[in-house]
Order: sequence, then structure tokens, then C-alpha cells
Amino acid sequence: MILLTGGTGFVGGHVAHTLRAQSRNVRALVRDPDRAEKLVTWGCELAAGDVTDPAGLKRAVAGCDVVVHLVAIIAGPRSEFERVMTHGTRNLVAAAQEAGVRRFVLMSALGVSEETKDLTPYYHAKWEMELTVKESGLEHVIFRPSFVFGPDGGVLPLFVRQVRWSPLTPVLGKGENRLQPIWVEDVAEYFAASVDLPAAGNRTFELGGRDAITWNELYERIAKALGKRRARVNVPFGLVRPAAALAERLPRPPITRDQIKMLEAGDNVCDNGPALEAFGLGVLSLDEQLGRVL
Repeated sequence: MILLTGGTGFVGGHVAHTLRAQSRNVRALVRDPDRAEKLVTWGCELAAGDVTDPAGLKRAVAGCDVVVHLVAIIAGPRSEFERVMTHGTRNLVAAAQEAGVRRFVLMSALGVSEETKDLTPYYHAKWEMELTVKESGLEHVIFRPSFVFGPDGGVLPLFVRQVRWSPLTPVLGKGENRLQPIWVEDVAEYFAASVDLPAAGNRTFELGGRDAITWNELYERIAKALGKRRARVNVPFGLVRPAAALAERLPRPPITRDQIKMLEAGDNVCDNGPALEAFGLGVLSLDEQLGRVL
């Protein structure tokens, strides 16, 4: 049995679907069972609770031999990142240790490192999550995906709408930093394979798509795929920060000042070689990804 956290999220739903397509038994930890209809349809067992509840985690992990941990937040005060991500992971690792779990699989993020851990609360929480898992004594696999693209979540649908409907496409900064988007179903395949692949044990893998491109190039490729001709305006980060500060007052802000910091920090690209060699799985090109959305 595999305990999956974050199964109602964008990436988590695809991971759950892939695991069930492989006939693996999945128990999904969910805060609201009413939001988990798809998981039930796919044959997942539900466990009510969340990562901030140690007692509930002990019940959820009982009888499981693998934990796949995807829970994270992207906005909020530092205390909330600590409560949900840092302490939540410690709670889950403790429950996994007590239950004798065989392997613990964690989703981190590309860009997380000892050098960047103090850049934002998100990076710091992800770094602490990685340390907790590595120091747990549990056999583990850690993934650091780049931007995850898909048709039903993430940021790609927003980018497509911008290019489709706006005659002028805004791009943050000079648009020269690079990213390496990876398709969500490719990510799900890696997570599913990591459950029992011996060669993946106690390793950290960075995951990106086939193409490393600049932000300017990304919008150009989207416009080309849509058959649109769009002017582009590069907006200095300094002009966006005041708007982001106001947006942070919303329940689900479209962008935050911390996200701007991470975008400003530099390229978000990686070497796929170790993951490709260990797993023998391919990844889609950007054009193939866009073709599945448009």
C-alpha cells in the first residue's frame, strides 16, 4: 500500500492516476473527502486528515510500505510554510518510521539548495523537508522538478490565455533567464517508477523537460503554436513588486513578492542525465507539451 499526500492537487492527481493505472494500491490522505471524488473513482482508498495532525498520520500510514509526499503551499506567511511543509514533513516522517515504511518519496523543487535556502520561506521549507527525509534513516527518493506544465493546472493555461487574448504579452524582467518545463504526466511516471526502483534509492534527482528556453522564447513558442503574432513588453521586476504586495492580500494571489525573488534569482534548468539513466524514462519536448494543450 502506498500512502499519497497531496493527491487532490495538480501534480498529485496525475501521480494518483498513474499509480492506479499500474494497479498499485493507493491510500490518499485528504483533508476534505468531498474534493476527492476522482481519487475514489480511480480506486484510491481515502484517509481523512492532514500532515499537521500526528495522530491522524499514524492511522493513515498504518499498513503502508511506501509514502509519496507531495504536500506544499506556494503563498502565505513564514509561519504557515513552517507549519505545513517543515513540521508537516517531520510529522509524516515520524509516522513512517514508526510504521516501518520501506521507502519515502518526496517532491522538492528545482532551485532548492543550501545556497538558496534562505532566499524565500518556500525554498527554506523545501530544504528543511529534504534534510528531514535524508536524515530519517528511511530509504528515500527526492525529486526536484522544474516548472510543471499540464492542460489542467499549473501555470501553462494562464500563459496560453495571456497570449491567446492579449495583443501585448507582458514578460517579467528582461525575459532572458531560462526555464526547463516538464510535462505533468512525465513527472507522474517518474514518481510511480520511484516506488520500487532499486537504482533510485537514497538519491536526489532534478527533473526538467527536453528544452531549456528563455522566458521570451517560451512566449514566442506559445504564440507560434497558437498561430498568433504578439508584441511583447518586458516589465522590470521593480515595477511588479508593489502589485504583488497588494495581491498577497488575496486568498489565492496570482503572484507574490517571494515568487518574483525566485524568478529573479536566475536560470531554472537542470541536467536530466542522472534521472534518464536511472529510470530509463523519456520526457516531452516543449512543442509536444504545447501540442497537448492547444
